[in-house]
Amino acid sequence: MSRALPPNIDAPRGSKAIRLFVAVDLPPDVRDALAEAVAPLREDFPKARWVPPQNWHVTLKFLGSAPPELVDRVSAAVGSVAADAAPFEAHLRDLGAFPNERRGRVLWAGLVDPEDRLAALASELDHALEPEFEVDERGFTAHLTIARFDPLVPLGPMLAAIAVPDAHFVVDHLALYRSHLRRPTPFYESLGTWRLTAGPGNWP
Repeated sequence: MSRALPPNIDAPRGSKAIRLFVAVDLPPDVRDALAEAVAPLREDFPKARWVPPQNWHVTLKFLGSAPPELVDRVSAAVGSVAADAAPFEAHLRDLGAFPNERRGRVLWAGLVDPEDRLAALASELDHALEPEFEVDERGFTAHLTIARFDPLVPLGPMLAAIAVPDAHFVVDHLALYRSHLRRPTPFYESLGTWRLTAGPGNWP
């Protein structure tokens, strides 16, 4: 069941657009284990833009700027997808970089789950939120962003030396967030969470 939306979300038409995304949260113990693992990289690149661990999440659908009156529509779609999905286990996999490890702009941690259900959830959200939001044609890679670099930096040998913890956790809910762009880091306001409630036999 969704948590009630804050009163300020029910804004009139014509209000300023808000930035939205749908995500899977990481449990605190998983965030702590990963933060400890990447601590040496923070020392090597103190001027990088490091994402605070409390902001780490797996984005399933980035909606971008949207009128506030669409929040109810988005909430209903996320709730519908969650109701048709069963909880499942995922775990951290490795570290990587976009566009590549030789010239890294974004440092990320990858996640895997046995039946690619994170990718399936992302696809379900894509279709549930049409036509108001475009389908992401780039394909889905389950990851969370750890840091951003400007200028680009070589990361390959350093990433190979980091032992990513084999931290397992249960994905049992979806979350809708509003992103407030602030310095030095954005603030993510939770607009609702929806538990995955389908039985194991009801989810492909």
